Amino acid sequence: MKKVLIASDHAGFGGKEAIKKTLDEMGVNYEDLGTNSLDSVDYPDYAERVAKGVASGEAERGILVCGSGIGMEIAANKVPGARAALAWNEETAKLARRHNDANIVAVGERTTPQETIDKIVRAFLTTDFEGGRHERRIEKIARIEKENNPRK
Repeated sequence: MKKVLIASDHAGFGGKEAIKKTLDEMGVNYEDLGTNSLDSVDYPDYAERVAKGVASGEAERGILVCGSGIGMEIAANKVPGARAALAWNEETAKLARRHNDANIVAVGERTTPQETIDKIVRAFLTTDFEGGRHERRIEKIARIEKENNPRK
């Protein structure tokens, strides 16, 4: 894997720091795009950084952490080319990769135990896209995005 971008808001800071240890154990090259403390910040700023980096090809995948994971997922999906999925267990992380070719995973530090988040990250980074019938669906998502993007 080329590189993973990781970021969090203040509510996900502890989870992000724990995930970095998991990435180190896995030997994954990553870049931490912040935040760097528990001081209150706005999650869309960090979601956008990761989503733009993944969509541009700077990194192969992204990991976002906030309180629930929901806000990060919503914000990241506003960036063309980002396919962020909220995962709450290992199976949803695998399905996001196999069926949806998700390139960003969002997790919630307040809603998901850290042990489960570690399993989500491992599954997300080691599961491949199945292609096949799923490829047609990903192409349709890209078409919808292109047709509805006012920045054409």
